[in-house]
This record gives sequence, C-alpha cells and structure tokens, in this order.
Amino acid sequence: MNTWTETIAHGEVKAIDPTTGQQKWAFTMNDVTDAGILTTASDVLFTGNREGFFFVLDARNGNLLWKLNTGGQVSSTPITFSVNGKQYVSMSCGHSVFVFGLRDQ
Repeated sequence: MNTWTETIAHGEVKAIDPTTGQQKWAFTMNDVTDAGILTTASDVLFTGNREGFFFVLDARNGNLLWKLNTGGQVSSTPITFSVNGKQYVSMSCGHSVFVFGLRDQ
C-alpha cells in the first residue's frame, strides 16, 4: 500500500470554481490522502498525506508555501484556534499533535 507510483495512482488537492464547475488548480501528491483540508480567511490552505507531510498551500493558486515531514501519517483534519489574539493551526500526525503559530501578514 505504501509503494504508490504515478502509474498506479496519486493524490491531489483540487480547487473547483463553484460557479462554473471548472478546475482552477491542482496540487499533486505522491500518495492518496486521508487528511482533511482547512482553508483560512487569508487564503491559506492546510492539509497532509499518508506519507507524513503537512502541507501549507496558497488557496488562490495551489502553490506550495511550506511543508514538513512529521514522521507519521496525517489522517486528521487540521483545526485553527486563537489564544490571546494569536492564531494557531493544529494537526494530529501519527501518534503526535503538531501546533504551529501563524504570523500576521
């Protein structure tokens, strides 16, 4: 199951225009994913995959902004929360929980 190749299959995060049904962009991953997706009001998209990568994408065009190998399968949906006016994003990966502070733009 963990030996995916492009000929067998791959995973993608796709943005679809709801008014036309046309695909706006796609971010291709080596493996399929079980992770959910979170998009913030500032057009930042968070997701992960079974290879253990946590991805941060620009929700407007699908460009990769940042990624981290967490060392464990990402199969949860990221959440965001605020503490004392500071925004955080959290995701469960393998047997760990990662929490990242978001900087102001």
